Amino acid sequence: MDRDRILLTPGPLTTTLRTKLAMLRDWGSWDADFNAVTARLRRSLLAVVHGEDTHAVVPLQGSGTFSVEAAVATVVPRDGHVLVLDNGAYCKRAAKLTQMMGRRCTVLPFDEAAPVSPAALDDKLATDGSITHVVLIHCETGAGVLNPLQAVAQVCEKRGKGLIVDAMSSFGALPIDARAVRFDALVAASGKCLEGVPGMGFVFLRKAILDGCAGQSQSLAMDLHDQYVYMEKTGQWRFTPPTHVVVALAEAVVQFEEEGGQPARLARYTRNYQTLVDGMARLGFIPFLDPSVQAPIIVTFHAPGDPRYEFKAFYAAARQHGFILYPGKLTEIDTFRVGCIGAIGPGEIEQAVHAVELALQDLGIASGEPAI
Repeated sequence: MDRDRILLTPGPLTTTLRTKLAMLRDWGSWDADFNAVTARLRRSLLAVVHGEDTHAVVPLQGSGTFSVEAAVATVVPRDGHVLVLDNGAYCKRAAKLTQMMGRRCTVLPFDEAAPVSPAALDDKLATDGSITHVVLIHCETGAGVLNPLQAVAQVCEKRGKGLIVDAMSSFGALPIDARAVRFDALVAASGKCLEGVPGMGFVFLRKAILDGCAGQSQSLAMDLHDQYVYMEKTGQWRFTPPTHVVVALAEAVVQFEEEGGQPARLARYTRNYQTLVDGMARLGFIPFLDPSVQAPIIVTFHAPGDPRYEFKAFYAAARQHGFILYPGKLTEIDTFRVGCIGAIGPGEIEQAVHAVELALQDLGIASGEPAI
């Protein structure tokens, strides 16, 4: 194959040649040129959520989950009580890391095929005054559900609770406006809808709570308050930054802005999503979610009902035809997932559908129709 396989996953993603080429230069971590890239990138990220007046953005080495863990440890006091709104696998991960950070944690469960309920959250906060913070996964990519950020934020503000938002798979594509939505922390990462490469997370922290975060984290490397103070004072990262990842993200953000920012990216991903579900329907595949709750980020499909279907063989066949799919994340139902994000358009999605068709033929499967 004379081209890279296209990644139809929720990250890492297919990136542009410009983004790849940005990584060909070596940078000194204390060098003034690199510090200028970091500063420019931080300003650009704040502009995406219109958070220049209300929030500071703190970058952190590592995967997105590193930054979620850092946000919980930095923002929540050690005697705090976190309520995690749970409608999927990444919610459960947030609950697990909260407990491992030594914070008291309660989980409010919801159906993984439906958004979390702001009304149920309001009822829970009304009956348990010990809860100090709420964790919401904006786009729960376990199934692909879009959760109601603004409504949840309004409940938290009304009840005087802090809100930590995992916007890993939504930031840059779905609208988030810090002027209209109050959150204490919002977490995203380089290798998602900004179409950079993986290796750096970043957390938007509300300026009003920043001073109170001093000394709350039990981690040296993940203390976002310390990272913020040091970066404001010196322009540098406290510890060795992922230099190539940072400059690749800076280049990816330039392309994001050239494309037209968040509205343009959402429009392209929405076209990708529509092309995907229409094409897969022709092959007999049925999405797991109702379209009304589906984010145009990643789509979960029911597995084919044919007894010859087995995900590893299906994955390998699609890979042979140039596309990387993603396994299902649901525990009870056999599914697989197909991402709509990355430096791809409807043309690549049409090719992906054709690759799935060829993969079915390779396996002797006549239709993607599920057994349900």
